[in-house]
Amino acid sequence: MTGRRDEGSEPLCIVVMGVCGTGKTTLAVQLAKRLGWPYAEADDFHPQANIDKMASGQPLNDDDRWPWLRALRDWIGEQAATGHSTLVTCSALKRAYRDVLRQARARVCFVELDLDEEDLRERMAQRDHFMPVSLLRSQLDTLEPLDADEDGFRLLSNASPEELADIVLKRLR
Repeated sequence: MTGRRDEGSEPLCIVVMGVCGTGKTTLAVQLAKRLGWPYAEADDFHPQANIDKMASGQPLNDDDRWPWLRALRDWIGEQAATGHSTLVTCSALKRAYRDVLRQARARVCFVELDLDEEDLRERMAQRDHFMPVSLLRSQLDTLEPLDADEDGFRLLSNASPEELADIVLKRLR
């Protein structure tokens, strides 16, 4: 797989999704190394007000998320317009959020990472991130797993990043 599309083919955007602590960034970095595609971390698209809200322990609501998701969608579309396939990390917790990302002019495929709550809490406690562990429950309550009719698949993220990247690439070929 190359980052540039073949003549007549649509660029691909792989969205690594799931709640905080599932390893989205770790997997996406591994995939970016292998594929050489442009990569975007959705956290970088949050306005400061969203970051401040989460850092204070308040979960985001839909009104907070729509502009953030549209900005990410637009980045995917801009990259696709230049012929580039992309990698994105985004919680994409609800189908409606994924629908916004699917509006980009690219094939958007979701890789949903899943892990049990105890392991998620442990991972979150060990990292330096604006999202406190106290918001994990709100993310789990909001999560709408991929539906069968959505382009994508779910992976248990308890394997190494290298193994997970192998699985993703095999599934996409």
